[in-house]
Amino acid sequence: MRNMLQAIRERRESDEEGFTLIELMVVVLIIAILIAIAIPTFLGARGRANDRAAQSSLRNGLTAAKTVFTDSSAYPASAAAAVTAVGPVEPSLTFQAGASTGPKVIMINSSSATDVLMSAQSAATKCYYVTDSSSFGTGFAVETGACSAATAPGVLASTPTPGTTATASASGTAPTWASGW
Repeated sequence: MRNMLQAIRERRESDEEGFTLIELMVVVLIIAILIAIAIPTFLGARGRANDRAAQSSLRNGLTAAKTVFTDSSAYPASAAAAVTAVGPVEPSLTFQAGASTGPKVIMINSSSATDVLMSAQSAATKCYYVTDSSSFGTGFAVETGACSAATAPGVLASTPTPGTTATASASGTAPTWASGW
């Protein structure tokens, strides 16, 4: 009997392999630290990607508007005419006279045959603007907040020189024109 009890005891002692509570808590702590580092990095990359999507859409929209300008030697004379003229040139984007609501929805405004203004709303709560004038060139601006058609920086009345301020803005602070984003 004693041999049998001794055999059972030896088997139990040799089968008790595993992790202690401390070891498991250290592993959980390490995983938590890695997650704490990874989540902000991921969210920052996601925000930058959303901004780039809006910027890319505006560049494509500007290319379409310049195509219309090249074909007719003038930009459309109104926002409604600009939507009708530019929309078929770049069918992957939605052009409208009202405020942009997303990176693929471009607000387009043209108040003369020489000027055009476009804006796109980034999913990262920034509004990007691009304007082109046959007299003054191309300018870019960005502001934090939602795009608004009523308060968008006006079609150029002067050169969009880098560092100059746009005429109005949705956020109450006028964005500054730049040579790029």
